[in-house]
Formats: sequence, structure tokens, C-alpha cells
Amino acid sequence: MKRGKKYAEAAKLVDRAMQYDVEEAISLVKKTAVAKFDETVEAHIRLGVDGRHADQQVRGAVVLPHGTGKSVRVLVFAKGDKVAEAEAAGADFVGGDELIPKIQNEGWLDFDVVVATPDMMGVVGRLGRVLGPKGLMPNPKAGTVTMDVTKAIQDIKAGKIEYRLDKANIIHVPVGKVSFTEEQLRDNFMTLMDAINKAKPSSAKGQYLRSVTLAATMGPGIKLNTIKLA
Repeated sequence: MKRGKKYAEAAKLVDRAMQYDVEEAISLVKKTAVAKFDETVEAHIRLGVDGRHADQQVRGAVVLPHGTGKSVRVLVFAKGDKVAEAEAAGADFVGGDELIPKIQNEGWLDFDVVVATPDMMGVVGRLGRVLGPKGLMPNPKAGTVTMDVTKAIQDIKAGKIEYRLDKANIIHVPVGKVSFTEEQLRDNFMTLMDAINKAKPSSAKGQYLRSVTLAATMGPGIKLNTIKLA
């Protein structure tokens, strides 16, 4: 993969053999973000678990104290009085059965998070093949299958993020924007790490945090000292 001059210059600031403390890593992420847009700061956390086993799944959600810096579009599947409640709470889209063909046949995906009341999961289940691979399927563990749609929407709008393992047992999540202060990024990152440490499965053996890397969207990865994060 060919990288540009700016990336090469930024990469020189990072010692690949070094594992940085949180403060140093965040400072470096800001220094190595050279794109013209406000880059997202992402955390990539490789865990010593095997996600193929149900008892070693690591999945949940956490509200970042300073949000993600991105406005999130929320789609709510609801019926009855929950429709008005969702609209009043600030949902961007609210509906039921009528949304199925729009998503399935027309490929409409102009939303970032899907919330559903439990009585709508039969309807939402028909969208599994579309929403599942995109990580958009509502899930009780993430708080997106709930009767309390007001709280769900407010949390998401405030900066709630979902974390889950990919096939390589790595969690990829945003922790803010490069324009955030170092303190804001640190608060967000430590809140995330606290949640992931608490979510450690009892069946996980050996080292839980295998590697933790921070990077801006277009910047080089910066490895953190995992011992200090455990």
C-alpha cells in the first residue's frame, strides 16, 4: 500500500518498537494527524479471547463522556405510543413494517444506529441479512432493544458507542476527533478501556489485552503499554 509524503513524515514521529503511555500516545495521535479534515481517533484493541465461543464473546456499549464528535442518525422501530415517544426523544426516523421494503429492496441505509422495542424484533429480524453484516442489528446487550426508547436515543446522541469483536478478536471503535483536547480524548479512551476490562469473560485465559493501538483516520498506529491498561 503506497503512502503519501505526509504519512511518511508523520510515521517518523512514532517509534514502532515502543509501547507508549496513554498521555504520550494521545499527544502523538494529534501530532500525526495531517489530513485536511477533522480525523476520527480510533482505538484497535486485540483481546486474548476466542470469539467463536459464546462464553468468550466481548460485546457491550459505553457512553463516552465527551461523545464521538459525530452526529449520529438514529432509526427506531416502534409502534403505538412508542412512536411519539421516539420522535419526542429526537429519533431521526421512526417506523415499522413499512420500512422493511425500503431497506431490503431500495438499499436505504441513511442511519447509523438502529433501536427497536422488543415487540418489533420479529419485524426487524427480517432485516438480519442486511443489518447484521453492517453491525446495525439491535441487540439487548448494547441497549438497543428496549422499551425505554427515550433513554436509548438520548444515550446514543450523547456519545454511546457499541464495541464488539471482529473475526480476528479485535475491537475497533472511535474515541473522538483530533480536534478534541488531549484531556477529552483521554477521558473517552479510559472510559472505553474500563468497560472492556469489566467485560472480560471469566473463561478467558492468559493475557486479556494482547495489543492496544490508537490512530487517527489517516495516521500511523501508535501502540500503548497494555500492562498499564489492564
